[in-house]
Amino acid sequence: MPTERTDITLPPDLSRASGTGPVRLQEPVYVDSIPPCNHACPAGENIQAWLDKAQAGEFEEAWRILVKDNPMPSVHGRVCYHPCESSCNRGQVDESVSIHAVERFLGDLALEKGWVPENVPESTGKKILIIGAGPSGLSAAWHLALMGHQVEIRDAGPMAGGMMRFGIPAYRMPRDILDGEIDRIRKLGVIITLDHKVEDVMAAKEEGAFDAVFMAIGAHVGKHVDIPARDSGAILDAVSYLASVEKGDAPKLGRRVAVYGGGNTAMDAARTAKRMGAEEAMIIYRRDRDNMPAHAFEADEAESEGIKINWLRTIREIDSTTFQVEVMEIDENGRPRPTGEVETLEADALVLALGQNVDTSMLENLPGVEIEWDGVVKVDDNMMTGAAGVFAGGDMVPSERTVTIATGHGKKAAHHIDAWLNGTTWRKDKTEPTVTFDKLHLNYLTDAQRREQPSINPEERTGDFREVTAGFSRKEALFEASRCYSCGNCFECDGCYGACPENAIIKLGKGKGYAVRYELCTGCRACYLQCPCHAIEMVRTEALS
Repeated sequence: MPTERTDITLPPDLSRASGTGPVRLQEPVYVDSIPPCNHACPAGENIQAWLDKAQAGEFEEAWRILVKDNPMPSVHGRVCYHPCESSCNRGQVDESVSIHAVERFLGDLALEKGWVPENVPESTGKKILIIGAGPSGLSAAWHLALMGHQVEIRDAGPMAGGMMRFGIPAYRMPRDILDGEIDRIRKLGVIITLDHKVEDVMAAKEEGAFDAVFMAIGAHVGKHVDIPARDSGAILDAVSYLASVEKGDAPKLGRRVAVYGGGNTAMDAARTAKRMGAEEAMIIYRRDRDNMPAHAFEADEAESEGIKINWLRTIREIDSTTFQVEVMEIDENGRPRPTGEVETLEADALVLALGQNVDTSMLENLPGVEIEWDGVVKVDDNMMTGAAGVFAGGDMVPSERTVTIATGHGKKAAHHIDAWLNGTTWRKDKTEPTVTFDKLHLNYLTDAQRREQPSINPEERTGDFREVTAGFSRKEALFEASRCYSCGNCFECDGCYGACPENAIIKLGKGKGYAVRYELCTGCRACYLQCPCHAIEMVRTEALS
């Protein structure tokens, strides 16, 4: 081992220095860091790990890695807004990896093949009640069951799925796929009791001898706004309308339907109204496209299907089928302000898509539970409410409201509940820093354009509720998975092995990576510079630490 030198001045940034000399200043160390896709996933998926198996054609193993974190890949491959792809480093070269499409492929293949979890543990004897059969409740049930606990879900609705079923139309979320994912959760022994609204949480807990409760009630109550109206047509909220379509008892809205709002639910309501027979469906929204809460592709798809979006408009008054709308403008702070200019629109019915609230009436008799000003439940760092043993997640707690965030809450809650039942506290494992694009050494770039999913032509979509977007074939899934850079984690490309001029790198065997013979290493950084995925860090040698 080299002795410590006091006469050496180190450069300010070792990563830019050769490190060679009378005494080696730095040496390579293999590391596992977090890729940006994993870091951005609200469900906490190990995306890079399952993409690695997928590109090798090991699809079942890829699926098993995936469902350790997310029990419904077929669902998320369709409805998640994939923030992982927005963070993908490959997007700075050509286009991000189509992670959601590969996830959907794996999920659909699992349903086709009937894959189920292996090695389910014996029962712990603990019972957990979950209130709500939406994404958060189903996710928590899956993870708790795989921990060996007995789980019962109680839901007020006639079918399981929550907003995945009653808030997302079938053209985006086919019901047979949703049912297949839910059935797999049932096969773990999870009991799902439908048409059962829990009125008193503590009474239900005590009567059922449950050891803990997870409240995962979705935001099913549509927000309303007072609009002066004289002899207006039907006025209803978007959540109720979409749910009525799912139940088969949707009201007739007439030939022309207006939707008030600019979120994803507004887009779905307008597109659904068109499929339900409306000749004309329009959206009225008080902001512009750049400031709408809906994702851009949702607005694009709506417009491609003939939905007219009236930007910068707010409804002032309704007289029968005549809508008086005021033109708005965006101020310097990005907020809409009235201009005084008024226009007239015609519609037979109005659907309000102004957001949703959670029904918290069941909490009125629950001591210690606090409701925030905006109607959500206050929880601590362990997702527990002020009532011991009663946890909450999903739409009920402060957070963005998406299927994937709710699914992540379910997994997180399951860990906290399991720890609480065992008298301990769960903390997520500490992770290494995220590998950003500037840390990669992409010494060669290949032209491998992202594969696009085929879809039904817009003019053919509005006649029924067939799924608009198709999935990948096996060949396409293999190709797309292979576009992953494996940011931050070694994929054994042999770049370091071939680049080392001192033969200091040795192979440990397939799947085991490499090791460094430091007695031969000069710290020249050749391995570090050759590693495309930044799986090597250059660190100060012991003599200089």
